[in-house]
Parts: sequence; C-alpha cells; structure tokens
Amino acid sequence: MTDLAMPALYLSHGAPPLVDDELWVSQLAAWSADLPRPKAILIVSAHWESAPLTIGSTTTGTPLVYDFGGFDPKYYRVQYASPGAPDLAGRVAALMPDNEPVYHQPDRGLDHGAYVPLTVMYPDADVPVLQISMPTLDPERLLHLGERLRPLREEGVLIVGSGFTTHGLPFLRDYSPNAVAPGWSAEFDAWASERFAAGDVDALIDFRAKAPGMPYAHPTIEHFAPLFVTLGASSNPEQVPQQVIDGFWMGLAKRSLQLV
Repeated sequence: MTDLAMPALYLSHGAPPLVDDELWVSQLAAWSADLPRPKAILIVSAHWESAPLTIGSTTTGTPLVYDFGGFDPKYYRVQYASPGAPDLAGRVAALMPDNEPVYHQPDRGLDHGAYVPLTVMYPDADVPVLQISMPTLDPERLLHLGERLRPLREEGVLIVGSGFTTHGLPFLRDYSPNAVAPGWSAEFDAWASERFAAGDVDALIDFRAKAPGMPYAHPTIEHFAPLFVTLGASSNPEQVPQQVIDGFWMGLAKRSLQLV
C-alpha cells in the first residue's frame, strides 16, 4: 500500500436518531477527523440488496432514500447533496469480472445506512459518494467482492461497509438509547470482538453457526454482511483491525472497525 491508500471501514450506522446521540456523534466525528482526506467514498449499506451488483446515482443532488417509518418528520427533511462520482462508478464496473453483469440505477439515491453516518463524518457533503448494492449475503462472495474493490483504496477511495454489529430489533424490549444490552446482544458482541482480535475470518464467515446470541443478534443477516466487503477490501482480511467504537445503543452493539 502507498501513502495514498485509504483504510477500509465497517461501521454500525444507526437509525436516523443517531444524529441526536451526542456520544455517538462525537465518536464518529473524531474518527473521521483522524482519517486521511478521501478523494471519494464507496459505500455498501445493509439497506440495499440487489443482484447483480448495482451502481446507484452518480449525479449530485439525487434525492435521498428515506427507507424507514415511524420517526419524527424532521428526519424526512434531511438533505445530503454530496457530489456524484461517475468516474468511480466507471472504475467499479471495470473491476468486476466480465461474466458478472453490472447494473446501473441512476435515480437511486443514498439510503439511511449511507447518509446518516456521513452527515456526521463529512457534514459539509463535499466528498463524492457512490453507493453500490450488496449482490449477495454470502460472506465468502462478499469477501471476493471486497477483494475486487481493494485497488480503489490506492486511488484515495474510502471503502465503507455500513451495517450494525447486532441488529435483533424484533427482540428488543427497551428502545431507549441507553438501554441495557440484552444477553444475546452482549454475547454476540463479545464474541465478535474476540474474533476480530484474533483475525479469525473463518469463524466470522461461519457466524450463524458459531456465534453466541444467534439468531437473536441477527434474525436476518444483512447488517453483518457489509463487514465482509470491508474485510475483503483490506490488505489482509486476517489482520487485527482497530476497533474504533464499541458500546451499545438501544441495546444493540455499535462496534465499528478500521482496517488497512
């Protein structure tokens, strides 16, 4: 890796009220302040599954996707008019195998898994952002996708997998921000932290069978899946990542990672 190479991130993105949580906002803002300035951001969110791989809008000002319900109306008025990244879209397409088609959805703006953390990390919306879909939830295939995207880091692109380390929303009983983490959430988070510290990619791939707290921690797995794009995009998926953020919000683990 050269001095220009950006890290790869896996972050727990939070619901729209994330922006009202002073601790989390301070953590994300401090994290981004410590990062090199990216030339562009490529983000994969838990909230966009589409096969084959689909490239979102490359136009500045495409309306955001307010893919949530039941929140205060103010959250539906949020804007984040980051510059489009058509050149990055071309590079992503060029890195994909010839036998795997790439689709384009030019009117698909950023969803909340992308724009909510970015409004905190890059509040001026002055870094070009491109969102692509997760074409599969299979961890090994997502690792390979991340590997294909890895060269972009040498070009100053910050690659972000945006999910949530635990996401058992149907099993929560206390929805307050400072709720005590349920046992299944705390157990899964502790296991994940240990596996990260050991560089144990094989166990992480098999998390549905090996992790405690399942299936409650992830009754559906789309919020853990972006991790594998991040691991694949790193210089070595078995490296020990920097665990930048830990703790819980609404009882869910907000553990977030940085890899080189």
